[in-house]
Order: sequence, then structure tokens, then C-alpha cells
Amino acid sequence: MCLISEYLAEESQYPLFIQGNSLDILKKISDNSVDCCITSPPYWQKRQYENGGIGLESTSNEYIDNLYKVIEEVRRVLKPSGAFWLNIGDSYHNKSLQGIPWRVALRMIDNGWILRNDVVWNKHKGGFTPNSDRFGSVFEDFFFFVKCDKYYFDADSIRSKPRQAFVKNGAVISATGVSGIRYKRQIELSTSLSDVEKTNALTQLNLTLERINRGEISDFRMVIRNEQRTTHSDSVKLSGRARELKEKGFYFLFYNPKGTMPNNVWEILPEDTQHRKTHFAPYPEELCIIPIKSTCPKNGIVLDPFSGTGTTMKVAYELGRKSVGIDLSDEYIKLARQRICQKSKNFLPFP
Repeated sequence: MCLISEYLAEESQYPLFIQGNSLDILKKISDNSVDCCITSPPYWQKRQYENGGIGLESTSNEYIDNLYKVIEEVRRVLKPSGAFWLNIGDSYHNKSLQGIPWRVALRMIDNGWILRNDVVWNKHKGGFTPNSDRFGSVFEDFFFFVKCDKYYFDADSIRSKPRQAFVKNGAVISATGVSGIRYKRQIELSTSLSDVEKTNALTQLNLTLERINRGEISDFRMVIRNEQRTTHSDSVKLSGRARELKEKGFYFLFYNPKGTMPNNVWEILPEDTQHRKTHFAPYPEELCIIPIKSTCPKNGIVLDPFSGTGTTMKVAYELGRKSVGIDLSDEYIKLARQRICQKSKNFLPFP
């Protein structure tokens, strides 16, 4: 498909939308040509789409098999440094939850994909639950996969405001509320540390306070044997922290001066609560921001093989990345192009 290769070679950041079957289109894209894939495929037996496609299979096993064919094509077109973000919901059959997200994820792991995170998307709200014998669901899985153990990841682009220590009455106070003076007192009065361990602990504490004054770290926490709550397993075989505490009597936790990384629970309202009327799949724009910033270079290309009304493409465009969206529905592609047009008067949709 020359249109794709031509688009990938162009300087323009406007999205390319292609109407058709995802599996067929993906087979026409060159190997190792995409930096990042973010998608939310149709969930099994949840909705009747105009042109059929994945999601209408008679069994969950058949659905997973068909979806996995697309996933393997994604792996082929993804660069070795690339990332694949997969949002997928679960379904019930004969009153039993099918476990589809993790069945897909485990197949991917078994076939060589590396799962870096299972992000829990907390939607704060769930669909109407007609049954009185089970709980409502307010979260979905958002898997972060990579092809290789060395991959592109820009941590600094997604850090939040750093914790900041401050000086009070001549003493450094950590943002966690504990001062260097208090740590020194705990070390000096400790009955769990030997004299040598106390000397080493005081030396390392003073060095840490100097690092804060130089701006090398923004904050810290010190864990002293039998003084603070530990942050690790007690097994020295399983935890380096436990081994360090046993051998040295203390360890430090440092906070990056550039800020802290997001955790793996993202609290984002679904798109159907954000003034959208036409498309009912709850795939919010905010869900795409961290993946694109962190795993797609600024000159990179984002792919969504189930692009729907173009949420992934819209966010990629706003963040200055090129993107390719594939969808069976011509109506959805028209809506997606309209959304991008609203962001740029100069946008001329590709045919």
C-alpha cells in the first residue's frame, strides 16, 4: 500500500486514516515502521458494529484467536524500540466473567511479548448492573507491552511535580515531614545498630543532606533497622532492600528532582461522560497522553488498528506525532477527520 509508505516518509504530522479490515491493512505496512501502538479493540459480544468485524464471534476463544492475529501483525510493524498499549474490557457469558484481558495478555507473554505494566484504568463509574448477585465494575486493564528489553521510554516527559525538602531553623526537613536532626537522633539512640553501623549511617545521612542542598535530589527517606516501617519483603533472598538493612542497618529512598513517575492506577473519566454523543466506546483522550509522551519519540509514528472516532490520532496530533488510524467504519473515520479539522484549519484529510 504505497499511500502508507508515502505518508511515513512525509514531514506532515496530520493523521492518516484508512478504512478497512485491520488485519488486511496491517499486512501491507512495512516491518519495524511504527514507534508506538495504542488501541482499544471492540469488546467481545458488547456491541453490534455496522460492518461486522472483531467482537461478534460466537465464543470468547474465537474472539481471542482473531484478536491475536491482529496483535501479531502489530508486533511485526512495531520497531524493536516500540511499545504496545492495549486497553481491553471483559465480558460475561453464562453468568461467568471470561477473563479475556488476562487471557490475551498471558498468550502474548507466552509468545515473547514483555509486559512492563498492567495499568488499572479507574473510571469512577460503571455501567448499569441489572443483576443483584454481583458487584458493578469501574475499572479496565490497560496493558503496556514492549517487543524487546531495550525500548524507548522518556520518563522525564511524564513526571509530576517533585517532592521538595526545605530548610527550617537551619535543619533540612524532608517533604515527608522528617528532618535530618530526627534521623540523627534515631541513629544515636538506636539499640539495633552497632557503633560501626551508627558511624556509617551518620556519614551517609550527612552526604544525603549535602546532595539535597546541591539540588541533586529533591527529597529522601531513611529506613533504619527497627525504627521505620520497611518498604520491602523481609526475605534477603527476594529483596535487595532487606539484604541492605541486614548488612548495613539502614538504607535510603531518594526522590528524583525532576519529579515522580505516575503509578499504575489512572483515575480518568470515560469518554461518554465528556460531552461526546456519537461514539459510545469509553476511550478518553487523557488515557493516550502518558503512553504517547513516554513511549513515542517526538518524530515518531503512532498506530491505532481500531481507531474508532480517532481519539488516539487526535491526541497524537496535538502532541506533535504522526499517526495512522485503521477502522472498518467509514462513518467513524469521517467523524475522526472532523475532530482533527477542528484543531487545524489547514488540515486536509487523506483520501
